Amino acid sequence: NNALLVYTHTTFPHRYVETLFNLGIVYQKSQRLISAYITLESVIETIELLSREIVDSEQTKPDVAEQWNQVYHSIVEVCLELKEYTEAIEYIELTKTRKLIKSLLPKIQSEIDAEKRKLQKLEKDNQDNINLKNLRYLRQQREYLVSRLDRFNPIRFSEIQNILNNETAIIQFYIFCNCFCAFIITRNNDKPDIWHFNQQDLDALNDWKKEYLIDYDAKYQDKNQWQNQLEERLKKLAEILHIEQLIDLVPEQCKRLILIPHRYLHLFPLHALPVKESYLIDLFPNGVGYAPSCQILQQVQLRQRPDFQSFFAIQNPTPDLYEKDLGTVSAIKKQFVDAHILKQDQANKSAILLGINENIHNVTLNEKLLKANCAFFFCHGYFNPNSPLYSGFLLADCFVSSELIKVDPKRYIPIPGDKDDRAVDLEKCLTLADIITHFKLENCRLVTLSACETGFTDSTSTSDEYIGLPSGFLLAGSTNVVSSLWTVSATATALLMIKFYEELQQQNNQNNIVLALNTAQRWLRDTTVKGFQDWVNKSSLSYVCIVYLNKYFAVNYKNALTKPFESPFYWAAFCNIGKGV
Repeated sequence: NNALLVYTHTTFPHRYVETLFNLGIVYQKSQRLISAYITLESVIETIELLSREIVDSEQTKPDVAEQWNQVYHSIVEVCLELKEYTEAIEYIELTKTRKLIKSLLPKIQSEIDAEKRKLQKLEKDNQDNINLKNLRYLRQQREYLVSRLDRFNPIRFSEIQNILNNETAIIQFYIFCNCFCAFIITRNNDKPDIWHFNQQDLDALNDWKKEYLIDYDAKYQDKNQWQNQLEERLKKLAEILHIEQLIDLVPEQCKRLILIPHRYLHLFPLHALPVKESYLIDLFPNGVGYAPSCQILQQVQLRQRPDFQSFFAIQNPTPDLYEKDLGTVSAIKKQFVDAHILKQDQANKSAILLGINENIHNVTLNEKLLKANCAFFFCHGYFNPNSPLYSGFLLADCFVSSELIKVDPKRYIPIPGDKDDRAVDLEKCLTLADIITHFKLENCRLVTLSACETGFTDSTSTSDEYIGLPSGFLLAGSTNVVSSLWTVSATATALLMIKFYEELQQQNNQNNIVLALNTAQRWLRDTTVKGFQDWVNKSSLSYVCIVYLNKYFAVNYKNALTKPFESPFYWAAFCNIGKGV
């Protein structure tokens, strides 16, 4: 307290925050919980103010809210000890959504500083036009994110309840340093039910995550090990998460479930957890979907997207995918009144972002995509853990020689396991940074990312935000994003997507997107070889695709009663993030 007489908010703001936080921790450890709450509340108010000052001044400093991430964890812990569960939820939400935006700002600012340093090394009369373009582009991204900050005000528990109807429940996870918990939220409970996990549960979860990711990363050496062990691994995860006990806390009248994971839990197919002799998606007749946070869920709930008639697709932009979609896009587009498709070499970045190679300030989004009610990407996706902003999609002309990595390792990145020793030119890709900066999807109800790893996030991050392609499309205006959690099977994905859109057509004018996806997933999981053959021969697929699929099933499966896609690897790869309807 004496130190705070010297370290004041105005004279030494960062030291003030540090000292105040230490004082709050002392109060917490001394079980003076009311004092701890009041003190930590003051810390957060100061952090929010300092963060805004840094954003406004474009100073090259670390994000204060990120630097003091533990403050938010501590006040949530104090709220839980005080049994103030509604306040705990509100502080969790405060950290998640605002930090999703704020966490992107330092990343962009570091890129701006790097470009400035490059330009300073060049003579004024011979400045590199590429560097100037990059600098303008990064500043535009930053300005757009700053404009988004003020749209997200703290959400109250009563507002979260208003998102829900009487038949919908939320399970929200939150991971601390030495434990984690799950909140069960419904419209009618005045405070959330809570399940406390202990240190042993957290240790088991961390060990499970480590083994899962190690085997996944090794799939290029032994692609079958991770895939074959997925079913058993999910059984173990269900035990660690006590999923049966959690579901017992959900009222019986709830027919729909929204999962809000935390940190690395975003990477796992929680909807495919085995429970009560079945799977989680089988227990909720109106579907199981996901949301990054309650606040983003509230934002997308407010968006009205009544139309579902126009369709925009990126189809097979890279040569290795030519004619490999098994007629998926052609079959789906028949369901729409207006369909526009960029196929093969037409599917390049300059066709999506008009003027991107000319003047960064005059970039406009393709008019057909701007007006689309549904956007569909059938291409390769990738996640860049070192710089999530540069995760994205491989478009036409993106493959180059790996030798270029030596020239510019930031622009050219390697392709893991690629037999042709190629690299990817990031400037030819559509990245999360492009989506955040230039996409305005104010007519879009559904973005489907039929590509690998499009639902990935950083598994090593200790922060609360969810940074990935789905959050980019949600921030751009879409109300739903269907994305993948791993490198997917082309055949299983094609079948799933065709069935998914068939279900959408039958689901009362597309009023339940998450249910349509879940229904398609159960169909893929439970259908036999004979069932698929009957379906294929009655489908609207082209003759060539029908012949191919009949041959595929006849050659690979001798028993007509075999369920070829019964493994969660095939049917559980995709999930819906967002509004769900």
